[in-house]
Amino acid sequence: MVRPRQPQRSDQTTSSKLGTLFVVATPIGNLDDITLRAIETLKSVPLIACEDTRRTRKLLSHLGISLAGALTIISYFEGNELKRREKIIAELKRGNDVALVSDAGTPAISDPGFPLLRAAIKNGIRVIPVPGPSAPTALLSAAGMPTDRFLFEGFLPRKKGKRAARILEWKDLTVTVVLFESPKRIARTLQELLELLGERDAAI
Repeated sequence: MVRPRQPQRSDQTTSSKLGTLFVVATPIGNLDDITLRAIETLKSVPLIACEDTRRTRKLLSHLGISLAGALTIISYFEGNELKRREKIIAELKRGNDVALVSDAGTPAISDPGFPLLRAAIKNGIRVIPVPGPSAPTALLSAAGMPTDRFLFEGFLPRKKGKRAARILEWKDLTVTVVLFESPKRIARTLQELLELLGERDAAI
C-alpha cells in the first residue's frame, strides 16, 4: 500500500544539525508587494539562492538589506541548477539556513526551484514556505473568470506539434486554464489558441 507523504509542518523539528530551506515569494512588479515575514527571512539567512543576482540585489537594496555582512547570494537557474543544487544542499547539511527566491513571484512554480525542494526533502531538510505574490492567483483574482476550479499548465512546450497537442487537451474542459507565456511569444500563442480552440474568453 502506498502511503501519501504528509507535508512537514512549519513547527515540526528536525535534526539540529540541518539548516532550513525557506521558499520566499517576492514581488511580481511592484517591489513594495512583499510581506514583512519575507523581509525578516531575507535579513536572517546567511545564503540566498536566486535566479538572477542582479534582480535580487536590486530588491535587497530597495528593502535596505545590506550585503556587506555575512549575507551571500548565489545564482540558481536552469543551466547551473545541478551544480548549485549540490552546493545548496551541502550548506543546509552544515546547518546553514537558505532562502530560495525567484525573479518574481513564488519559487518552484514552473521554475528550477522544484528539483531543489525535492532534493531538500529527500535529505530530511525542513522546507518552509514564506507565502506572498503568486502570478497565477494574482491573475485569477482579477480575470473575472471562474476560480472554483482551474487548471494550471505552466509554460507550453516550445515545439509546435507538442504545443498543439497540449492545447487540444483543453478543448472539452469546463474549467479555467492558467498558463505562463513570454511577452515575446504571447501574440503567437493567442493566435494558436484561437485557431485550435475557437473564440473563448481570455485574460492577459
